[in-house]
Amino acid sequence: MRTADAGHAVPPGAEAGFLDRLIEAASASHARACALLLALCLVCFLPGFVSLQPMDRDEPRFAQASKQMIETGDIVDIRFQGEARHKKPVGIYWVQASVVKGAEALGLDRARTTIALYRVPSLIGALLASLFTYWAALAFLPRRGALVAAALFSACIMISAEARLAKTDALLTACSVAAMGALARVWLGRITPGRTRGRPDLTTVLVFWLAMAIGILIKGPMVPLFVGLAALALSLKERSGRWLMDLRPGLGLGLTLAIVAPWFVAIAWKSGGAFFGEAVGHDMLGKVGGAAEKHGAPPGTYLAVFFATFWPGAAFAALSAPFAFANRRDDAIAFLLAWIVPAWILFEAVPTKLPHYVLPLMPAVAILTLLAVARGALDPGRRGARAVAALVVLIPVGLTLGLVGVAWTFDHVIPVAGLPLLLASCAAAILAVVLFARRLPERALACAILASALLSPAVFGLTQPVLAALKVSPRLAALRDGLPCAAPKVASLGYREPSLVFLIGTDLAMMNTGAEAAEFLAGGGCRLVFVTEPLLDEFRRAETSVKAAPVGRVSGFNINSGRRIDLSAYAVTP
Repeated sequence: MRTADAGHAVPPGAEAGFLDRLIEAASASHARACALLLALCLVCFLPGFVSLQPMDRDEPRFAQASKQMIETGDIVDIRFQGEARHKKPVGIYWVQASVVKGAEALGLDRARTTIALYRVPSLIGALLASLFTYWAALAFLPRRGALVAAALFSACIMISAEARLAKTDALLTACSVAAMGALARVWLGRITPGRTRGRPDLTTVLVFWLAMAIGILIKGPMVPLFVGLAALALSLKERSGRWLMDLRPGLGLGLTLAIVAPWFVAIAWKSGGAFFGEAVGHDMLGKVGGAAEKHGAPPGTYLAVFFATFWPGAAFAALSAPFAFANRRDDAIAFLLAWIVPAWILFEAVPTKLPHYVLPLMPAVAILTLLAVARGALDPGRRGARAVAALVVLIPVGLTLGLVGVAWTFDHVIPVAGLPLLLASCAAAILAVVLFARRLPERALACAILASALLSPAVFGLTQPVLAALKVSPRLAALRDGLPCAAPKVASLGYREPSLVFLIGTDLAMMNTGAEAAEFLAGGGCRLVFVTEPLLDEFRRAETSVKAAPVGRVSGFNINSGRRIDLSAYAVTP
C-alpha cells in the first residue's frame, strides 16, 4: 500500500499547545493515530446513542423491517408490517437482525424494541469510515496530515448524525471510502513518464472488491456509482483506462458476484421480480425523475447546506477551493476532484435531495482541505478569507440559541445541564477563527474539531434527553405499558409515524376514520386507541356506544412534519 512519509504541517516556530502535542504524540505510529481517531469518534457518536428516540421516518422503518425479519425468520424478503419493502438490498437488515438476536441470546430485556441495538451497525460503520478515511488519506498526506483529515471528517455533523441512526448511510460511507482509498493507490501508482509501476498488492485489491460487494448488499449501486464516476473522469484525463487493470477485474468481479448473487437470485425468485421493479423502477428512477416523498429541492441545495452538514470543516474546505482549482492537473488533486465533483453534480441535478446523499464524498473534502493546509494555501490575508472562516461559529451559537428556545417553548425548561458544554463549543469555534487569522490553520482545524467534540455530548447527551416534546412515540408507548392489562391491542388514528409501529408492535392498526377507531375499541378484550386532535370530535361522535375511558394525553412536536401535535388515548379494559 502506498503511504506518504511522516511529517508536520505546523508552521515552523509555532509554539506547541496541548492540541499540537496530542496530534504529535498520536502521529508517532499508525496504532496511536487510530486509537485517537476511535476516541474522538466515541466522544462524538456515543452521546444520545441510547436515549435518542427512534427518529422518524427512515430509521424506524429500517429497524421495524429488521424486527419483522427476526419475527418471521424470513431472511430473504423485507417487509414493513404487511407491505413489501423493496427499496434497498438486504445487507443492513441482516446486520441489524444479527445484533438484536445476539442481544437476545445474552438475555437483554426487550431487545427487539431497543432502538440502540439496531444502531450498532451504523456506529460500527461510522468508526470504520473514520479509519478508512485515515487509510485513504495516507495515499496523499504524511501521517500527521492524514490523522487530522480523518479527524476533521469524523467530527462533521453528518457522520455524527448517521452514526446514531439505524440506517444504511454510515456503512455505505465506510464501503465507499474503502473502495476509493484502494482506487487512489492504483491511480497514484500507475505507469507514467518517468515513473515505474507501483502495482497495488493483493490486500489493496481485495479491499476494493470487498467494499464494492458489501456496498452493493447495503445500498445497491451507490458504491459502484461513486467509483465509476471517479474512474471515468480520471480515465478521460489520462486518455486511457488501462490503469484500472491493476485492480484485477477478473478476480474482483468473480468475488463480487459470489458474494451478492445468492441473495439477488433468491429475492428475484421469491418476489417474482417485483423487488427489481420496485427498487429500480420506483425508488431509484422515481428519485431521478421527481421529488420522492416530498424531498425535492433545487440545484445548489447541497452546496447551501454544506456549511452545516460538514461543520466544522466546511468553511476551511471552502477556502481550499481556489487551491484545488489551481492545482487540478496534479495527480493527487485530480483524484480527489474526480471523487467529489462528478457525483456532487449528479446529486445536485437529481430532484430528490437528502443531506446524507453526499456523505460518502466528505472524506475526500477533508483530505483535500488538509492538502491545502499542508501546502500553505489557506491564507487569511486573502480577500474574504476571515469572513468565511468566521462561519465556523454559526453552528454552535445557532444550536445553543435554538435548543434553549425549543426547550422553553415546548417543555418550559432550560437545558441547564448542556449549557456549559454548548458555551465551551462556541468558545472553541471562536478560538479556531482567531488561530486562522494568526496564520495557524492546522491549529485552527484542531480547535474546530474540539468544538465538535464538545457540541455532540452537549446536544445529544445532556440537552436532547430533557426535550420531552420531541419524544411523542415513546410517551405513547408508555401509556400502553401503563394499562392494567397485558398485551393490549393498539390502534392509531391520525398519527402514522413508523416509530410508533416499532415501539408498539407489528400488529399496530392504522385507522382512517373515527368510526373505524370506535369499531376497533368495540372488538373485545383490552384495547387502546390514540387519536390526534383534529379527529377527536369525529371519534367522540362515533364511540358513544363504546365504554372507552380517557387514559392520557400527549402533546409534543412531530419532527417529521415540523408541527405541533396533540393526541388523546382511549382504552377499553376488561
